[in-house]
Amino acid sequence: MKLSVSLLVLFAAFSGGLAEDIVTLPGTQPLTMTGDLSAQMHEAALRDMDQRIADSLAARSKAHQDAAGAVMSNLDFEHIIGAREPILVKSLERFGDDFYPALVAQTSKYQVWQVRWETHPGVYGEGLLLEPRAKPRAYVVAIPDADQTPEQIAGLAPGVPLESQFARRLAENGFGVIVPVLIDRSDHSSGNARVVQTNEPHREWIYRQAYMMGRHIIGYEVQKVDAALVWAAEKNLPVGIVGYGEGGLIAFYTATVADVPVKAALVSGYFKSRQDTWREPIYRNVWGLLRQHGDAEIASMIKPGGLVVEYSAEPVVDGPPEAKEGRKNCAAPGKLWTPPFAEVEAEFKRIDTIPIAAEQPRKLIAGPDGKTVPFCSQPALVEFAKMMGVPSKMELSREMPKDRRVNFHPEPRQWRQVQELETDIQKLVQYSAQARKKDFLDRMLPEYVNEVWTLAAEFPKLEPEKVAALVKDGRKRFWSGIIGRINDPLPPPNARTRKIYDEPKWTGYEVVVDVGGEGFAWGILCVPKDLKPGEKRPVVVCQHGRHGLPQEVITGDKPAYRNFAARLAEQGFITFAPHNLYQKEEYYRTLSRKGNTVGLSMFSVIIRHHEQWLNWLGSLPFVDEQRIGFYGLSYGGESAVRIPPLLDGYCLSICSGDFNDWTRKVASTDDKHSFMFTNEWEMPYFNMGNTFSYAELTYLMFPRPFMVERGHHDQVAPDEWVASEYAKTRWFYDQFGLGDRTAIEFFNGGHTINGQGTFAFLHKHLNWPEPSK
Repeated sequence: MKLSVSLLVLFAAFSGGLAEDIVTLPGTQPLTMTGDLSAQMHEAALRDMDQRIADSLAARSKAHQDAAGAVMSNLDFEHIIGAREPILVKSLERFGDDFYPALVAQTSKYQVWQVRWETHPGVYGEGLLLEPRAKPRAYVVAIPDADQTPEQIAGLAPGVPLESQFARRLAENGFGVIVPVLIDRSDHSSGNARVVQTNEPHREWIYRQAYMMGRHIIGYEVQKVDAALVWAAEKNLPVGIVGYGEGGLIAFYTATVADVPVKAALVSGYFKSRQDTWREPIYRNVWGLLRQHGDAEIASMIKPGGLVVEYSAEPVVDGPPEAKEGRKNCAAPGKLWTPPFAEVEAEFKRIDTIPIAAEQPRKLIAGPDGKTVPFCSQPALVEFAKMMGVPSKMELSREMPKDRRVNFHPEPRQWRQVQELETDIQKLVQYSAQARKKDFLDRMLPEYVNEVWTLAAEFPKLEPEKVAALVKDGRKRFWSGIIGRINDPLPPPNARTRKIYDEPKWTGYEVVVDVGGEGFAWGILCVPKDLKPGEKRPVVVCQHGRHGLPQEVITGDKPAYRNFAARLAEQGFITFAPHNLYQKEEYYRTLSRKGNTVGLSMFSVIIRHHEQWLNWLGSLPFVDEQRIGFYGLSYGGESAVRIPPLLDGYCLSICSGDFNDWTRKVASTDDKHSFMFTNEWEMPYFNMGNTFSYAELTYLMFPRPFMVERGHHDQVAPDEWVASEYAKTRWFYDQFGLGDRTAIEFFNGGHTINGQGTFAFLHKHLNWPEPSK
């Protein structure tokens, strides 16, 4: 199909500024916007998200005004950083062999031991213990940056200036020091040799899979440090924590959630405003962090201990590793930078505005005129020692320890650390179906828990109303807790339209509606020409996929879409092709990255758009608002299991080219179909793997009709993933005698609209007669 002559006239009118020549849908204003509407939609959504981030500052300050609320804030903080497992409190194991002896080095003042400690089954902290020869004055966990080794800050290996070898300085001044290894930013172990190797930094490789399972690289390392603090606290001496760069982050966060009182914390090369945290590497992405927790608020939760913040240069990170030969370039962007001193000072002073921090001893260390100082410098450690209750000049001798290990290389230790976490997460992925069943289905249908039914007649008779409350609760948990809900009231749609298609059987109108703030939503409405006066017809919302545009589902014979919106309009349906915010990758991924900081995602915005579309479509005199269905391909299929289940205005949904075992699709590291091996780093949603996969999302759709369209050769996933997940959907509908409301059609094709069984499904459940053959 070609654009009509009237559209050419319309374009000519734009050039002359003659809005009065625009042909509009009755009851709407002329649409005069020009240019790339997709780009303008994305840009407006980004500006609105920027405003939400800006507004979070005042909101979280208010949330911390009540001192009693601090306890809840700590618990919430533990959850969002993924510190979920109870830690094992065991002794530090001093281990070694003939080449790598347990006693690594010794000086006249202290000994250095190679140690490890189990934090929970199969996951170990590992590093060094610097033990004074005299009785320790206190114990400190000293955490290097992710790209530094324990040996470097202990003076056993080159790479860190003498003045910043803070583990050695602490040990020489009588402190017992535990130095853990952090997961680094190299990419050696990021991938699967049987699938593909990637350039994702190790921290991102762990983050992606962990985030989907409600865990986090941050949470794992916080718990490793916490376990070390628990061990140290058993010595009945003060315990403290010091960290630089990524180690500063871990030290800072651990001090707020530690299982033992932390006497003092020193944070170097990390503290600042977090309003731009979305620009940082993705492994620092924490779901909803800015709703309650900027650095000032986190500092206020360190109780009863003191805080030293040191203004030192942050580690230099200009992005992920370059993709070397044989590695796939799929890492997320993100940089670290040193903020101006004024920003650090302002955030530090903001702590004073939080009542629960009133009695906290704290100190900001910086150079003359707001210059940076070397990280973990002597002045900062002097203040730290004072807060620990063991004052010291923190002087450093010239006596250097010498490593007794033969040709020690830190790489095998780093490999162990990465593999332990990957193994732990992949166990969560493996057993995620049981976790989701326990979380949702077993609570919804307790009659089936631990029961064995042998005859059909013995099955409990269930009524759809029985699960209504739990479905409602599930929608709330998914919308608010996983996707993120925008609760602002919607403005009037204020629809603007212009006619752009004039085909023999239907007319097409481009439509724009307001959605609040600077945002707007854009789409194309196709109206059959044989509508009778007063007639109300069903609507099929035809949703494009990634990189798509509304017109692509209507014209152009694009193989993936096969003009399905136009074909349905020719069969008498009103069709509507909305534009969803996943056309321009840099924009929509940034939208999700920004949104995550305030507990939102790009789907938070997209769902809001669809709420407004339903409002507007339902207001049209020729639309039957009780018969609005949804049909989407690819990312549009992903939309089909996220949008209609949450919005009652959709009476049915069809997922094409996307239905999946979503947890495996996002987080597994053993199959080529996984997003772990692609640049689609926006796909993980925090803790979704333990709560909602596609079967659970169809339960939220129940009892409305739901269908899957699946091409055998679609590379989104193998058939067995799709079929096994859909079997749960069919089982659920069957328990209520509503199996005829759900279906799956397999066809011998690929990632495309098939338009056979799905069209019949639409005619049946939207109560619209099929065309005569």
